[in-house]
Amino acid sequence: MNAQEWLPVAWFAVIGFGVLMYVLLDGFVLGLGILAPFTRDEAQLDHMMNTAAPIWDGNETWLVLGGAGLLAAFPKAYALVLSALYLPVLLMLLALIFRGVAFEFRFKGQGRAKQAWGAAFSAGSMLAALAQGMVLGALVQGLPLHEGRYLGGAMGWFSPFALLTGVALMCGYALLGTGWLILKTEGDLHRLARRLARPLVLALLAFIAAVSAWLPFLDSRLMARWFDGAHFLWLAPVPLLTLLVAWRLWRDAARPAATVANTPERLHDARPFLWTLALFGLCFAGLVIGLWPHIVPPSLTIWQAASPPESQGFTLAGLVVLMPVILGYTAWSYHVFRGKVAADEGYH
Repeated sequence: MNAQEWLPVAWFAVIGFGVLMYVLLDGFVLGLGILAPFTRDEAQLDHMMNTAAPIWDGNETWLVLGGAGLLAAFPKAYALVLSALYLPVLLMLLALIFRGVAFEFRFKGQGRAKQAWGAAFSAGSMLAALAQGMVLGALVQGLPLHEGRYLGGAMGWFSPFALLTGVALMCGYALLGTGWLILKTEGDLHRLARRLARPLVLALLAFIAAVSAWLPFLDSRLMARWFDGAHFLWLAPVPLLTLLVAWRLWRDAARPAATVANTPERLHDARPFLWTLALFGLCFAGLVIGLWPHIVPPSLTIWQAASPPESQGFTLAGLVVLMPVILGYTAWSYHVFRGKVAADEGYH
């Protein structure tokens, strides 16, 4: 396999890894915003937000990596996606900015101003999650293309399927948020997260089933990818593992909160979050399997959208240096701020 063939595959893997890391890491922070209306009072919302305060902004590094990688390695796909999905992408970016400002300003506000910034944090998180899901749904259902040009209008991306994936991603992020709170908190907020976890597991499984049942009918090639010949046999572990992980998540989410530090029960507090991460990873794997080798369905493959091998090779060499730095910083920040966050602790 020459460089013109393997470099696009390598960059596709890099971009996919960056997007998945963003979804997993910033997803639980967006989930906290989605869960904010369920808090009892401002003090409980303070507690919730303080669990993510030291690390939330670093998570968005992965979104920048994914976007920059798409521009460098697949400029044709970057141009098509940004032109076709300009409105939901713009909504996502504005919502993320709004959420970030609200996150910081809320800790400095008092009274009604603090409540308003709390509402802004929640609204920004919900809109960002919804927009990300609609972008995903629009890409999965395929963009109308002719000779490499987008034929749809400003709202050509919108459909019931895109809206369904938007709401499904909001539900998934909320479940990530409950897993994070189970891991990082104790007391009333911990118990609230456990009460919300099981209904969210059921809701997310319902959305996964709906999206999975709809997906093959969007394109006959997707149906063939999953069910023709021997494909079903070697792809069957993905949905089976999804059901297994969901069952383990359902079981561990119901465990009572530990009351003594460093007990085996306290160690189990990590399991709901880890199972939710695994659930997202399996859904992402199923999505990539269904769409491969297209980067902009239904017709633009990674090789058709790739930049010249010289450009991809040059930027990949830089990434070899940059990626360990990003991974190291991420691991270090999560290690430093590990452990439970008490209700009377904070970083502001």
